[in-house]
Amino acid sequence: MTSYLANSTDTFFCSVKRGRGHARVYTNGRLGGVSSGPSGSRRPRALWAAPEADATGPGGGGSSGGSGGACGRRGWPKWMELEGRSAGGVAGGPAAGPGRSPGESALLDGWLQRGVGRGAGGGEAGAYQPPVRLDPESGPEYEALPAGATVTTHMVAGAVAGILEHCVMYPIDCVKTRMQSLQPDPAARYRNVLEALWRIMRTEGLWRPMRGLNVTATGAGPAHALYFACYEKLKKTLSDVIHPGGNSHIANGAAGCVATLLHDAAMNPAEVVKQRMQMYNSPYHRVTDCVRAVWQNEGAGAFYRSYTTQLTMNVPFQAIHFMTYEFLQEHFNPQRRYNPSSHVLCGACAGAVAAAATTPLDVCKTLLNTQESLALNSNITGHITGMASAFRTVYQVGGVTAYFRGVQARVIYQIPSTAIAWSVYEFFKYLITKRQEEWRAGK
Repeated sequence: MTSYLANSTDTFFCSVKRGRGHARVYTNGRLGGVSSGPSGSRRPRALWAAPEADATGPGGGGSSGGSGGACGRRGWPKWMELEGRSAGGVAGGPAAGPGRSPGESALLDGWLQRGVGRGAGGGEAGAYQPPVRLDPESGPEYEALPAGATVTTHMVAGAVAGILEHCVMYPIDCVKTRMQSLQPDPAARYRNVLEALWRIMRTEGLWRPMRGLNVTATGAGPAHALYFACYEKLKKTLSDVIHPGGNSHIANGAAGCVATLLHDAAMNPAEVVKQRMQMYNSPYHRVTDCVRAVWQNEGAGAFYRSYTTQLTMNVPFQAIHFMTYEFLQEHFNPQRRYNPSSHVLCGACAGAVAAAATTPLDVCKTLLNTQESLALNSNITGHITGMASAFRTVYQVGGVTAYFRGVQARVIYQIPSTAIAWSVYEFFKYLITKRQEEWRAGK
């Protein structure tokens, strides 16, 4: 329904369209505002903000209005939202006017009473100003990340992030393992990651790059649960000591290093089995076959033979990773809100920097895990054990360049891997904590 209202005192004209609990105001055919608000808003409550007090208002006159009146405020942007409710007449305002029904007069006077403006002298100092919707062109507004997340929340979010990260990136991880081989079979020499994936699937089967995924997912869940829970707890504790009330890069790096101890302790046996199943011409087709063979032929210690090397690699990796991530977050997300794009970008950059810097250590870890037969021929002890032995063997077999075998695949693997891990972790941490708060509020 459309009707034209005339106010003889202020001489302005409005077109009021009513429907489903809201009114849309036009000035000479131009949109002036949409009534909405907490009691029936068509927009999320979080997008409402109270405007600052204005001594004159866009239309001049008092703080609540000027000579332009409600519809004469042409300085107001089109997206401004006005809450219009039916209210009694304003002092000095007619209960009904020429050509207006009582209902229309009550609606218009309700706007005037709430400070939308009555014309020159009609404004009342300190009168109410309507809520204003934040400019949608200013970008998405996200709620702050939860500050009171529990240890259980960190563990659940971390476990989901770890499993999803490893499952999505597993084919690239298979290629990385093969490209780090010191003396690969001629049929397993690859120029780049895409060629390697294509050749593996074409010559060995479509699902060959996924062999060993089940043991990886089994280890990644508890490993990342401990990893993120320990990191969050220590980061807060150390930051309060080193830099109270602020963010400390030293605390971030130290927390990441300690969290790595727990992560690798849970993940190392799965890494050994996974990498042996990923190698070219691997004799193992099932996880149980690999576990049984390693246990019987090399003993239980074989599952942790690379643990010290893994720590030697992952401690600096995680220190660089966490420090870079937190540093980038300070620049791209200083308010620490839940912002998926910043989590993805910062996680990807942090993973790339840390991966490139620690590639030589990853090559040594792969050698310790796989115990390549061709590499063993150059080692007089028969088994490669420990960091020094691994470094010496790598140099003997391939020289300095051998330390950077697979660096391309490693960086390509870590960029999306850390981006997925951080974005999924922050999402589930935010989601779980928000649901917990809603549940407590509803009790």
